[in-house]
Amino acid sequence: MSKDRVLSGMRPTGFMHLGHYHGALKNWVSLQSQHECFYFVADWHALTSHYDDPRVIEQSTFDMVTDWLAAGLDPNQCTIFLQSQVPQHAELTVLLGMITPLGWLERVPTYKEQQENLKEKDLTTYGFLGYPLMQAADIVVYRAQHVPVGEDQVSHLEITREIARRFNHIYGREPGFEEKAAAAVKKLGGKLGKRYEAMKTAYNQDGNAEALAQAKALVAAAGSLSNAEKDMLQAFLTGARKTILPEPQALLTPTSKIIGLDGRKMSKSYGNGIDLREPPAAVEQKIKRMPTDPKRARRTDPGNPDDCPVWTLHQVYSNDDTKAWVRQGCTTAGIGCLECKQPVIDAVNAELAPMQARIREIEAKPGYVKEVLAAGCVRAREAAEATMLEVRQAMGLAKV
Repeated sequence: MSKDRVLSGMRPTGFMHLGHYHGALKNWVSLQSQHECFYFVADWHALTSHYDDPRVIEQSTFDMVTDWLAAGLDPNQCTIFLQSQVPQHAELTVLLGMITPLGWLERVPTYKEQQENLKEKDLTTYGFLGYPLMQAADIVVYRAQHVPVGEDQVSHLEITREIARRFNHIYGREPGFEEKAAAAVKKLGGKLGKRYEAMKTAYNQDGNAEALAQAKALVAAAGSLSNAEKDMLQAFLTGARKTILPEPQALLTPTSKIIGLDGRKMSKSYGNGIDLREPPAAVEQKIKRMPTDPKRARRTDPGNPDDCPVWTLHQVYSNDDTKAWVRQGCTTAGIGCLECKQPVIDAVNAELAPMQARIREIEAKPGYVKEVLAAGCVRAREAAEATMLEVRQAMGLAKV
């Protein structure tokens, strides 16, 4: 691979809203021209909590992928596919389950949190407990180096890294690994090679964690190495052997937190979102109804933008001059709340207009979304099978 691989996905929830766009899709569109990107519809994951009512999953899948394409995902630049149509995900989930301690799954914070928050559902199932395991399989089956996440999601990747590390420790027995690693060190060049060896020694003899971090950064930045050689030298640092399943890294990308119409996080479950398909009149009506700073009970009362949900939308949509106008007008009662909201209404509608035009184009071509997914599934299966061939061999599963 000439580019690093990126993997991300979403449960099929139907139409996308502004929170999806600014929280993920906008980043996905940017990444597709920089990396080898795989984006998938997590329909198996949807069944972990909605197994009792799967009827909406299929239609939600096509609605969601249509919105992805309208937002700018290009099937010529990235691979868009259905999780359930790539059986290697399920196979690797089963195989990783053989080595994953039960306690690792039970301690995942969201396991108990979701059970508390969704008390109306029976989530005492094997599938729900194993959700993080399947999530790990989704990532490592493509040997993805990066997973785009916000800062609050970095910890969610740790169990994937632990599972990959455990797998490599148990099954990474490759003859001649040290000789291959030594050859890769030589490719770094004399100066960098010596630095690598010195930092490797500092970590292994003295437990110097800073030296380990510096050595990993050195390897990651080495333009003379292939991705496979980088994986090898990363493993060599800690005394591991062959890296069959690379440990994915969090790709911290800029995300804009979009507050919902009621002041909470924008979410379908709260019914407080603005869909990418929202007509201009509906956008205007919804934003005009948004709550504002409670101190502004009357038009003449001064307020504070920092206490107003609408201000969070200005942070995303308004330029510096407009934001200065809002702050000045709000704190002095120089403008009313409806005046404050108008620039946001105009900016949201301007952003949605080209996407909605693209949606109409896509929906005018029956079968197009299915074609995109079918082609993506072929590419995804090929990439996943390349990993599984090595996994099966390492685990002693005979080919007949």
